[in-house]
Amino acid sequence: MGKFFVPSLDSPVRIEGELFLHIAKALRMKQGEKIVLCDGNKNDGFGFIEEIFKDHLLVNIQSREKSLSEPKTEVGIFAAWPKGDKSELIVQKAVEIGAASITFFMSEFCVSKPKESDHSKKISRLQKIALEAATQSKRGIIPAVRGILSFEEAIRQMQRYEKPFMLYEGKCPPMREELKIPAFSYCLLTGPEGGFSKDEVRLCEQSGIIAVSLGKRILRCETAPIAALSALLFFLGDMD
Repeated sequence: MGKFFVPSLDSPVRIEGELFLHIAKALRMKQGEKIVLCDGNKNDGFGFIEEIFKDHLLVNIQSREKSLSEPKTEVGIFAAWPKGDKSELIVQKAVEIGAASITFFMSEFCVSKPKESDHSKKISRLQKIALEAATQSKRGIIPAVRGILSFEEAIRQMQRYEKPFMLYEGKCPPMREELKIPAFSYCLLTGPEGGFSKDEVRLCEQSGIIAVSLGKRILRCETAPIAALSALLFFLGDMD
């Protein structure tokens, strides 16, 4: 049974545009078929396709309940902007695993440094990937994709999380040690292809960002946020 995001669960729900074409034309769903809709605020609506018209369809919502697919713990990803299409992989997999948001930032050793005029276009494209991944994995929200921020602004935004972590390859305790006392919210800061600069590490320390390790192996910039998010949620029992 498909699950799709809509602005409201007020019945009957009118679906048009790209989503209508996807449901009616690509998936070829028919009148009377069961369907699950989500308002993007962790609320699922269960119903059936009541009627299909030329440019829209109507869904009759029969029951509502809180989405069961959302992690109990809020985890934000703060990832240095990578080269190529690695940002798409980070967004797709982070959303599937359970990230609450993904924020990209520029770091001193980033290989790719897009023009500021291109930031909005790139983030818009990544937000669409987040929607597709949230639909596929049946999330209860569409995680926001933000950026591309300066390093300093990223650090400021991390302050709102109860436990902000920096994944660091230098000498520091394993992340599991910092998870023994659970928190309501976490964020994970991961570096670029060239790692963090000494000044960036110093700023993190001064800002109360906790440096943690994922182990002795050096991970690629697109692997680190995915591995860290998976390990954190698994340790907290939020992958059940």
